[in-house]
Amino acid sequence: MRANRRTDTKPEMALRRALHQRGYRYRKDYRLDLDGGRRVRPDIAFTARKVAIFVDGCFWHACPEHGSKPRNNEWYWGPKLVRNVERDRLNDAALTLAGWTVIRLWEHVPLDEALTAVIAALPTTRAALPATRTMNAATNAPSRAATPP
Repeated sequence: MRANRRTDTKPEMALRRALHQRGYRYRKDYRLDLDGGRRVRPDIAFTARKVAIFVDGCFWHACPEHGSKPRNNEWYWGPKLVRNVERDRLNDAALTLAGWTVIRLWEHVPLDEALTAVIAALPTTRAALPATRTMNAATNAPSRAATPP
């Protein structure tokens, strides 16, 4: 089981690469300490915008389309996969209660669909984005610098 990655899976890396190329900055595998002592580590976290993104593997999170049930050691794997799904639901509820937007994507979702879902969930209002002020050298008056998307 040591060979199974917790972070930096291929679908997660592809999504992070695409977000970064479009100018989005985020934290990867960022630990969030929520009320009640629950700790959650989203794969991608936009901390200022309070958006948590999880890229779930089909096997480990029991995908209804592609998740398989192991034939060997069913006594171990069956309850383990059920616990994984229950933990996901508890984490989603705790994040939502703390004011976060949660996005769960399956690993088999095409990259363009995943990217569209993430960008749609990010708030784009000026009030949600931090404003950066710089001085205009020509007029010596403050001007707003462009904020990333």
